[in-house]
Amino acid sequence: MARIYSRWFHVLLLLAWLVIGISLRLTNLSGKSPWTDEFSTLVFSLGNSFLGVPLDQVITIDTLLQPLKPNPEAGVRDVLSHLFNESNHPPIYFVLTHLWLQLFPTNAGLVSVWAARLLAAIFGGLSIPAIFGLCWLAFRSRLISHLAAAIMAVSPFGIFLAQEARHYTLAILWVIATLACLTITIRHIHNRTQLPIHIALCWLIVNALGIATHYFFAFTLCAEVFVLMFTIWKEWRNKNTVVDKGSFNFLNYLFGSPWKRIYAVALGTFMAGLVWVPIFINNSYGDDLTDWIQGERVGFAWISPIFQAIAAWITMISLLPVEASQLSVVIASGLVMIIFFIWLIPILIRRYILLLSSPNKLIIQALSSFILGAIILFFIFTYFLGIDLTRGARYNFVYFPAVMVLLGAILAAIWDTKSAEKIRWGVTGKQAVAIILLMGLISSITVVCNLGYQKYYRPDLFMKLIEKTSQNPVLIATTQKTHVQIGETIGVAREFKLEYLNKNLNRNLNQNPKFLLAHQDKDRKVPTITLQNTLKILSRPVDLWLVNFHAPVEVNNCVADNRALQTIDGYDYKLFHCE
Repeated sequence: MARIYSRWFHVLLLLAWLVIGISLRLTNLSGKSPWTDEFSTLVFSLGNSFLGVPLDQVITIDTLLQPLKPNPEAGVRDVLSHLFNESNHPPIYFVLTHLWLQLFPTNAGLVSVWAARLLAAIFGGLSIPAIFGLCWLAFRSRLISHLAAAIMAVSPFGIFLAQEARHYTLAILWVIATLACLTITIRHIHNRTQLPIHIALCWLIVNALGIATHYFFAFTLCAEVFVLMFTIWKEWRNKNTVVDKGSFNFLNYLFGSPWKRIYAVALGTFMAGLVWVPIFINNSYGDDLTDWIQGERVGFAWISPIFQAIAAWITMISLLPVEASQLSVVIASGLVMIIFFIWLIPILIRRYILLLSSPNKLIIQALSSFILGAIILFFIFTYFLGIDLTRGARYNFVYFPAVMVLLGAILAAIWDTKSAEKIRWGVTGKQAVAIILLMGLISSITVVCNLGYQKYYRPDLFMKLIEKTSQNPVLIATTQKTHVQIGETIGVAREFKLEYLNKNLNRNLNQNPKFLLAHQDKDRKVPTITLQNTLKILSRPVDLWLVNFHAPVEVNNCVADNRALQTIDGYDYKLFHCE
């Protein structure tokens, strides 16, 4: 009877973590405006293209929003065609989203952002029982499994990823799955037993699906190679160990059980990755789409990746409202987080050192080398290849689950501290765990309320600024190189359309904002000429908003508005009044 009670208790407790995690991920799911990457997911998943948006001419809101309108004739083939020709991502998540969106109605004739984000939120919720299973597989400890699931449920970083219509939460599930296969493999290496064929096949399939979901999954695989190399190094260091009453032969070890099947998995994974190389290389937009993480290292840029990386690591545990509009809230949040981590870090370090000498040290060392390997790769790309991966916090998905598992093990060690023992500042072990989880819960609410991990673009605020500032008809002009700039402008057009519908406004068409996407190539003057020619034929008066306009500004008979207007994330603008 006691065993049945215990079993149901653990099932219900895991269900509680799942309910908390899903509830947080669904809260305010559509309340934040989508940004350019999400528009890419929406457009390509519908089987639509950005190439149909007219360039170098004045267009209306409805024309600009055409890519967000579901096309009943579009199928999976259209998804693949447009994705491969216009983007630099593999297709699995976009195909799944294409099928998923067919289950939901439109919003004002446009694809539902809530529906698209719901799929990512569901995958994010599934990571909670998945991380529980990984911990159980690795440690056979319900305490570690529950604490890892709990910290995953309230991790602000995890919730940030789960509330975006992007592929990161699905990729996290593949990371958890491949780590599960790696854990089993590590045990077979340690015991020098053959890796079961079904585990090898499962590992190969998971790796292939991971690469087909996000190319950066390759960093996860490279980090796993780092773990295996670390394992080989340990064996070489202990090569004088007596095995089966005979001397240890290193070459026989490398080509014995279970290494042959590990090599087969590695070869199969490599072949699965090669499939995507021609598509990635032939993509004409690849370099333009990754410009934002490339650049020269000058001055502060040499050390900024270090701080960017640390900020991302911190937000896996805690993120208070440091992006609130009130300065006092920002300062108070920053101080509380500093105090919290001054208290927490010594506790984590001490318990981590104890774990290195515990019965679970084999898995702890494997997880540690995995995380370290991924971080080293990030900094190699950042400092030696000029690709600053630390600028995109979301890219840390490649090792995020391993951090959650390691945290679960450390929290379990803290929890097991004797009840009378104060581990730091008069706090007991169980109280410390409760404080850490409470901080995670508050931090997750911060993300949900858009006070932390705010969207990179705020078209909602920009739309309100235009409505408040302009009394004349509006022309919003931007330079266009890829679909990123189209997405920036689509965000503004969508906000205007939804605002008019919500307020039931029957506005004169002349009062609706118009848009100009001036195509930009190597000649930076071309958009300037396009804008000048447009202004010559445009009816006046008109308010000209130059938004992210990366070309020389030469406007005819237009006066710059020199008022100190609001700063809007993602929209660098200038206002001109053309009378």
